[in-house]
Amino acid sequence: MTRQQLVEQIKKKQSYLCVGLDTDITKIPKHLLSEPDPVFAFNKAIIDATKDLCVAYKINTAFYEAQGLKGWEAMDKTVRYIGDEPFKIADAKRGDIGNTSDQYAKAFFETLPFDALTVTPYMGEDSIKPFLKYPGKWAIVLGLTSNKGSNDFQKLALRENERLNEMWNMTEALASTGPFNLRLYEKVLMDVAGWGSPENLMFVIGATQPDEFTRIRELLPHHYFLVPGVGAQGGILKEISQKTMNKDCGILVNSSRAIIYASAKEDFAEKAREAATTVQKEMAAYLK
Repeated sequence: MTRQQLVEQIKKKQSYLCVGLDTDITKIPKHLLSEPDPVFAFNKAIIDATKDLCVAYKINTAFYEAQGLKGWEAMDKTVRYIGDEPFKIADAKRGDIGNTSDQYAKAFFETLPFDALTVTPYMGEDSIKPFLKYPGKWAIVLGLTSNKGSNDFQKLALRENERLNEMWNMTEALASTGPFNLRLYEKVLMDVAGWGSPENLMFVIGATQPDEFTRIRELLPHHYFLVPGVGAQGGILKEISQKTMNKDCGILVNSSRAIIYASAKEDFAEKAREAATTVQKEMAAYLK
């Protein structure tokens, strides 16, 4: 999916909602367990109930890999059932030496019809470049995550360096504040941004880090951000939207548990639709 196609979807649906299909077989309604493929039956119902309200689905592959072959089959059926219109994200957090990343890219972009894959930048440029070779496909790179442990490394302050300040394309607003005391995640964002473009690179920025969003948007004015952590993890949609949206919207806000587990009863799909509708209506107001 191209950036323009994604923008058109956002405008058409008045939504930048991404529904996370983090489907845990121990949490789906009990009546589905008699189905031949309970996970796919659950996902199918959620997709049918929310497809007109969201622009993307994010499949967290760990919940499928844990089920072995049956889980992979459920994931394959799910991503194909979603179809071509929504943006399909494999949340797999891959990243390895170049020839291994080549195989990961083939797995998710050729064997499976995903539009995007989350990747970790720790191993550097050669571990990410293979995901950027596919037209219409995206690498979504971990930037600043929403988990508590993100403080262990991502916010470490780097030594001030005037040459780096000159090298990086800082905005006037940032430059006017004086020397740029860089943190590790900010260096990751700016360096990785130079390996691709806003047409094939997104960044994961956790919704539980609202104080960082204004600065991050100044650093990367054009890129899309995938924002997990709204809903069950406590992120506030209004605050994130106000600090982060650009002229093309520029964000995909993911909600998983708050939507897909809105009910554990037979009305689970209906309740999921109600939860998604509430989010979509709020998003529509911010898009105006």
